[in-house]
Amino acid sequence: MDRVAKLASQKAVVIFSKSSCCMCHAIKRLFYDQGVSPMIHELDEDPRGREMELALMRLGCNPAVPAVFVGGKFVGSANTVMTLQLNGSLKKMLKDAGALWL
Repeated sequence: MDRVAKLASQKAVVIFSKSSCCMCHAIKRLFYDQGVSPMIHELDEDPRGREMELALMRLGCNPAVPAVFVGGKFVGSANTVMTLQLNGSLKKMLKDAGALWL
């Protein structure tokens, strides 16, 4: 859990992902298309990925990926992020975290 928290606070937007996950790809694309350059942690490519996956599940991510952190705070998984995008809240969160300037 400490490793997840440490990694999640290293950049304005951090996404825990799996390289083979289509929803993870969609969420990463969403951020890239807005001009945000998130830090990506591919759990299936990390030797401690399984440990981090369990920690994310304890945080309430089910499934564990994609897990999005903005400004060091856990935002949620794909459904939550997409809801925030659709209602316009995501852009404000990104601006407040310093991930987006316009």
